[in-house]
Amino acid sequence: MKQRMKHQLSILLAEVKQYKLVSLLAPLFMLAEVAIEVMIPARLGDLIDVGLAAGDQAYILRTGVIIGVMALASLSLGTLSVVFGCVAGNGFAKNLRIALLSKISRFSFGNKDKFSTPSLVTRVTQDVNYIQNSFMMGIRLLVRGPAMLLLATIMAVRISGRLSLILIVASVAIAITVLLIARKAFPRFSEMLERYDSLNASTQENLVAIRVAKAFARGEHENQKFGQSARRLRQAQFRAEKLLILGRPLMTLAMYGCIFVGVLLGGRDIAFGALKPGQLISFLSYVVSVLVSLLMLAMVFVSFVLSAASAKRVTQVLTEVPAISENKESKLIPQDGSVTLQNVNFSYVNDQSRLALRDISLEISSGQVVGIIGGAGAGKTSLVQLLPRLYDVTSGSVCLGGFDVRDYNIHTLRGAIGMVLQQNVLFSGTIRENLQWGNDNATQEELDEAASAACAKEFIDSFPLGYETVLGQGGVNLSGGQKQRLCIARALLKNPKILILDDATSAVDTATDAGIREALAARHKGVTKIIVAQRIASIREADRIVVLHEGRIDAVGTHETLLTSNAIYRDVYYSQLITNSE
Repeated sequence: MKQRMKHQLSILLAEVKQYKLVSLLAPLFMLAEVAIEVMIPARLGDLIDVGLAAGDQAYILRTGVIIGVMALASLSLGTLSVVFGCVAGNGFAKNLRIALLSKISRFSFGNKDKFSTPSLVTRVTQDVNYIQNSFMMGIRLLVRGPAMLLLATIMAVRISGRLSLILIVASVAIAITVLLIARKAFPRFSEMLERYDSLNASTQENLVAIRVAKAFARGEHENQKFGQSARRLRQAQFRAEKLLILGRPLMTLAMYGCIFVGVLLGGRDIAFGALKPGQLISFLSYVVSVLVSLLMLAMVFVSFVLSAASAKRVTQVLTEVPAISENKESKLIPQDGSVTLQNVNFSYVNDQSRLALRDISLEISSGQVVGIIGGAGAGKTSLVQLLPRLYDVTSGSVCLGGFDVRDYNIHTLRGAIGMVLQQNVLFSGTIRENLQWGNDNATQEELDEAASAACAKEFIDSFPLGYETVLGQGGVNLSGGQKQRLCIARALLKNPKILILDDATSAVDTATDAGIREALAARHKGVTKIIVAQRIASIREADRIVVLHEGRIDAVGTHETLLTSNAIYRDVYYSQLITNSE
């Protein structure tokens, strides 16, 4: 357990990086503040016992000035410590978030499937917040608490060893209370963070699918689901935080109990001449300082308990090994768009007994147009996602340009492939900015050419601002067909050696679909095109058509040969023919 926590701590603290100096200055200035602050009660006692007792105005004035200067110096040092602590804490959190997102961006789809999107959002936001707060408390309060506890105890013992026994009893009682609270709190805070994941999932679904919810008049149902998630989070928060609520009054009771006993016993010592009034006031100040320090340490400890659950979740992401290892040193560059799949088996869970693709062997020459068709769950998308290594094969090999895709630098590999996924993703920004994902340096002429090939230029020009039209999040102000065409244009701007269209024209009409295919054939002749489609019309003119069935290749051929030789293809063709005629 301790070894695991040390490992997590070393991983997290590695992200302090350029903020090491301010992270060191914060506790140093805090120590200086405590060293000065702990002397103030002693000087105050001298002012009472020496100055006031003798009526020495000069001594009173001199001691008062010294106390004022010490207080000002302590305040200044404490303020600087807070400033350095905030700079260090915010910088650490920034670095940690960047490290998390950088790691997530290197995940394969398989890695991402392991963590849900809402959970990753919680880890990057809420969990990092908890860790940041603990870090800031650690570099300041974790230094101030023990330092003040030690120095104030020494000063209290110097005044009265007998009365100082009160502190020992109170300290032990508070320490036991904090340990008991922490032991019960950790699993409850872990549960609370899981509830945050559920709440984020519900929030994401409501925002992303709000149109569907309205279309089916399910708004009230979704509100009830969200309310249930919110109530579960509240219950988890209450279960975790009620322990803290219980601990605070117990500690306050211990503090005032110590003061009461100290006044009672100290007053008797003054009556018998064993203690001076100023010494008692100084002693009580040190009692308060010691107990406040204990309370401070308890807060830090509880914060650490809470952040320990977050640290575990964050380090799970940071230490996750990407399922796809990148060959960064590779200098290979695909020379053409040829593709060879040999004895490929693929499982999303890396289990040979649960294969999505079985014994796939296929050769595609550079520049060929290959269509892929099959029923739902046949493995069409799974197959094309192996080419850019969104997933890796479970066994077998996938070669591009004569070399295994695993031998390429992953950026080089993906740079040679233009891919339009089933889910059309656009980003907030202008149409131009979205298209430039394909090529940052694309000229206006290149933008126009790609947009024309994708049959998108007409509707782009219809907007008053043209390419400068601002898209809402996910392109919500565009139709499904318009989004698909922009995604195709974006892929074409990469000037890829292989273009993969995964059901990329399902939302456009047949005339536009035909126009896109004609433009691709005319303007991108040397590009290998792999078209996954539900409509046979989209792949009818392909050089070869691959029919997939239950993760296997059922047949490969042209439209004419498959009509006569393959029952699956023939059934799909005639069913669509009948549907279209109706």
